[in-house]
Amino acid sequence: MALTMNQLFDFMISQGASDLHLAVGRKATIRKSSHLKDVNAPELTPADTLRLIKEIIPEKNLKELQEVGSTDWGYAFGEKARFRCAAFKQKNVVGGVFRQIPNKLLTFDQIGLPETVKGVLGRPRGLILVTGPTGSGKTTSLATMIDYINITEDCHIITVEDPIEYYHNHKMSIITQRELGNDVPSFAEGLRRALRQDPDVILVGEMRDLETIGAAITAAETGHLVFGTLHTTGATRTMDRVIDAFPTNQQEQVRAQLAVSIISIISQVLMPKHGGGVIAGFEILVSNSAVENLIREGKTYQLSSVIQTGKNQGMVLLDDYLFDVYNAQKITRNELFTYCQNLKDVKEKFEVLKRSKGGRMWDDQFAKDTPEVPAPPPAAAAAAAIDKKAAPASTSVRKPI
Repeated sequence: MALTMNQLFDFMISQGASDLHLAVGRKATIRKSSHLKDVNAPELTPADTLRLIKEIIPEKNLKELQEVGSTDWGYAFGEKARFRCAAFKQKNVVGGVFRQIPNKLLTFDQIGLPETVKGVLGRPRGLILVTGPTGSGKTTSLATMIDYINITEDCHIITVEDPIEYYHNHKMSIITQRELGNDVPSFAEGLRRALRQDPDVILVGEMRDLETIGAAITAAETGHLVFGTLHTTGATRTMDRVIDAFPTNQQEQVRAQLAVSIISIISQVLMPKHGGGVIAGFEILVSNSAVENLIREGKTYQLSSVIQTGKNQGMVLLDDYLFDVYNAQKITRNELFTYCQNLKDVKEKFEVLKRSKGGRMWDDQFAKDTPEVPAPPPAAAAAAAIDKKAAPASTSVRKPI
């Protein structure tokens, strides 16, 4: 008997898998703990993938798939789970990827989000950016933060999402969740309309274009706490991405706006955990007078130095966080070297630690050949040299507005 989507979803849930892939010429495949695993079933034919997708795709999304070649939607699998679904054409056949969204909102402790973040959630206005590659857990972290505000604050929270993944119930706050395609045509339009709906907190599912980024910064300036996401890693790259999205003649003004509106940048990665499962790694930047000055003056390459000197304010570099997780024996050196930002520095730090332990490390039996550190191009080497200059002396936390 042919497999059904219900059977595949049940199997995903029983295995604790994060994703399901349907690709012609291969068995249905799940992703568990960051690794792919085939389902024990025949290889999928073009008719199989189309049949499976048609079992759960809304009519309007099927039409979009046929006309545009790809489509996204959310799917509720009863009370068991929700899925973020993507169907697409490739080589004249149809494929699909389905990500499981847990029904249960997680706590800070459960996802490992540093307690520092709770401190910035009470700010009355400003911009908080949650960044990282696809599949790094940004949506889960945002859902946890929104739920924390929902429990502790009496305010109006508006989210604009594509699609809605976590469903929030009204608690101490009022929650308004709007979905692209069903409730609002675009992120930028949702942001503009939100400003007339008495919001206190606004979440933008993805800051994917200039119009949306500009609207988010304006909303943060005009007295609202705004959350947004970007597919970047690290505070420096995130800030450069936001500024570079604007035309050159507007970038000075944008730097001035960001200097006063940015509250925090939370950058994260999701890694296989030693012993099974996954674990998140974080970089946390909290704005202070030094951060404001560097952004205003266009010296974002020095933000990592401020983070290093701001540990007492809850800041942490991703590489330092990963090293602590490694020392706690939660990830092996393979993950440490794969997910760090500055491989050369991390390898040097690792070798110092190894010598201090007499050349023996706890994960020797799991170690693979470590990647070589590529020689940086001249421009990157120059930037790295500049970055090693002393950070600005002032690291006082900016007081709430």
